[in-house]
Order: sequence, then C-alpha cells, then structure tokens
Amino acid sequence: MKVSEIAEILNNWMPTSIAEDFDNVGLIVGDPKNLVNKILITLDTTIDVVDEAIKEGCNLIISYHPIIFNGLKRITPDSGYVQKSIIKAVKNNISIYAIHTSLDNHPKGISYFLSKKIGLTNLSTLIPKETEFKNLNTGMGVIGQLDKSLDEDAFFDLLKDNLNLKYLRHTKKLNRKISKVSIVVGSGSFAIKNSLDSNIDAFITSDLKYHNFFEADNKAILVDIGHYESENHIKLIIKEFLNKKLPNFTLLLSEENVNPVKYY
Repeated sequence: MKVSEIAEILNNWMPTSIAEDFDNVGLIVGDPKNLVNKILITLDTTIDVVDEAIKEGCNLIISYHPIIFNGLKRITPDSGYVQKSIIKAVKNNISIYAIHTSLDNHPKGISYFLSKKIGLTNLSTLIPKETEFKNLNTGMGVIGQLDKSLDEDAFFDLLKDNLNLKYLRHTKKLNRKISKVSIVVGSGSFAIKNSLDSNIDAFITSDLKYHNFFEADNKAILVDIGHYESENHIKLIIKEFLNKKLPNFTLLLSEENVNPVKYY
C-alpha cells in the first residue's frame, strides 16, 4: 500500500480540512508514491523516534504533533532537532504524517477520548467550529457530566487514577461538588472563558500560566494535568483505528516518545 493510500484513510477519518488554520497537518515529509512496510505511531517525531523507525523497519511515521510547525529557514545537520529529524527521515526514505488539530476538532477526537477515560456522559462541543462537514459537531473541547457529583478531592483522585497522573495543578478549592466538566486537551488557556460561560464546575486542560489561574475568579476549578499527560493516550486511539482499517499491517507504538518534562 502506498503512503498516499494510507494518507487518504487517515484523511477520511480525521479530515485535514477541519484542522485549525495555523496548523500543519497531513503528509509533511516523504513521497506519496512510496510503498509502506511498517507504521510507527508517535506523539512527537523526534530524532530518537526516527532512529526507532529505522531500527524497526518502519518507513511511515504517524505523529500527533507536526514535525514542521513554524517556518524553517534552513535544514542543515547543525540545526535543531526538527531539521535533524527531517534530514534523517528523508535519507532513510521515511514519510511523516501528522494529525494534530484535525483530531482536536473532531467530535470523536482527542478531548472526546479523554472524557471517556474519566467517565463523562452527555457530551457536547465546547467551542464549535464551522466546517464543510455540516453533519459533524466539529470544534475544540468537550463538555460533559459525571455520573455522580464528586467533592473536589475525590475528583482530583479520579483524574489521577484514571489518567495515571503523578501530579496535577489546580486553582483553589471552592468546597463545591464537581458535576459539569469541560476538557480541552493540550494547551487550552484560550478556552477558560468559554468554559466559565458554560457554567462548568471544573475545566481540565494543560499549560496554564500563572495569571491563567486567576481567571477562574472563584467560578470553577481549573485543573492543569500536563501537556504530555493529556495527549499520551492518542497513540492508542490511532493504533486502534488503523488496526481495523489495516489488519494486515504491522503497527508499532513508539517506545522512544516520552515526556520531555521531568519532575524532581
């Protein structure tokens, strides 16, 4: 099967046209005509992941984050990890496909799957997005309900247990029950106002800055679970989908793709 054929399968699942305008999704590196032997699935395409693909004989990397996000002025061996990864991928005939905000904006995308991991029901889109697909409730984030209201400590324990978290950051406790919850996987500070306007009890996201925590204004709990921690489950989602579409293909989950943030 060619790279272009697998790209078409992915695009039919998570269309590139529903991605954000600032994003860079689809086939980023490689020749669409190349034949695919094995596929490596990763959150990020780092130099270690490219080395892993070479070692495992994978000539297509499917990545959540795009390897090229901002403009590149040069691609040389003495540049950063992005350029080094691209050079090594091209030299070894490895193609790289990224999904990113196509998966963010899809109603059955990355925030949806995180909501299922913590048991939310009655889901709706947090920030709707107009697209050509009128039958899809596209947009960023989800809102849902817990089956039963929890006090704040029990809610934090639920997140730590179900999402395998060692730490989380949050605004001050309000001594209220948590029932209505919104989620934006990844960097979601832009959605604080949308969440508060939706009268949620808690908003789950990551990459909140110091001043973002003041924006809660005693209206809800803001919870920062970490960027990697909020997105790491996406590898399994991609693999489960492709297992159904490509049952005869070898699909590997990257073991080199690890959290770049360390704690002491």
